[in-house]
Amino acid sequence: MRGKIITIAQQKGGTGKTTLASHLAVAWSRQGGKSVAILDVDPQGSLGEWLETRERRLGEDETGLGFRTASGWGARREARSMARDYDIVIIDTPPKAELEVTPAMDAADLIVVPVQPSPLDLWATEATLQMAAKEDCPAILVVNRVPPRARLTAEMLEAMKAFNAVSAQTRLGNRIAFASSMGTGSTVLETEPKGKAAEEIEALASELLRRTAN
Repeated sequence: MRGKIITIAQQKGGTGKTTLASHLAVAWSRQGGKSVAILDVDPQGSLGEWLETRERRLGEDETGLGFRTASGWGARREARSMARDYDIVIIDTPPKAELEVTPAMDAADLIVVPVQPSPLDLWATEATLQMAAKEDCPAILVVNRVPPRARLTAEMLEAMKAFNAVSAQTRLGNRIAFASSMGTGSTVLETEPKGKAAEEIEALASELLRRTAN
């Protein structure tokens, strides 16, 4: 039985895809002892740099995560190969690169679309959801970097209803802890395990895992 493949995709840059991918990977590896691997198809390579920093801190064999890179249509083949060895494979994709993203979507059991509560993100999200629909793969929106301004968030959430897409109940706040943990090859689950950010990630990881099981 092969593992689940989860693709993190968003046509707009700066939405927190890599941060979300790394945090979900660590969360799932800690929840129920799942074996987790990351496939980085983003030429920028930020996820690989995060993992190398993590290896220097913990030791190369102690990260608890598998890792590979791929590009183009090789991503689909690589993801399916990794899914034979791991319970969960997370694919981190680049923005504005349909040729790179399409194979990653085609291989996925679930597409996770991070979206910040801003008009620019909403416009890009529509295009991302259209791509997911072409690949006939279920997608779920994850509202990320939610600011304390409740009015703006409420307006954007209302606008998102026009997509007729599923949204995760768990939302991630605009917290410095997420970015600061990445710099040390960590996640908030390790740097601030009792904090609000860790609570949000654990809740989101559990919610998405239930959705892949269904």
